Amino acid sequence: MQIDKQQILDLLRSTGDTGKADQAQQELPDQVDTERDSGLLSKLGIDVNDLLSKLPGGLGDKLGGLGDKLGGFGR
Repeated sequence: MQIDKQQILDLLRSTGDTGKADQAQQELPDQVDTERDSGLLSKLGIDVNDLLSKLPGGLGDKLGGLGDKLGGFGR
């Protein structure tokens, strides 16, 4: 999934993690591919699944509760 770097930075800053946001600003490409850049995200301490669930319009929103319908899959 493609995510704009600014969305990640905004999310990190909104949670008070400015140090991680500053590091991400320096190291992430402008368009982050969650598969291609998973190693870099991990190095920054960013869990891809957690990130996707927190972003507006992200994977968590798109599943529309599908995890609940699958008996709590992914928990």
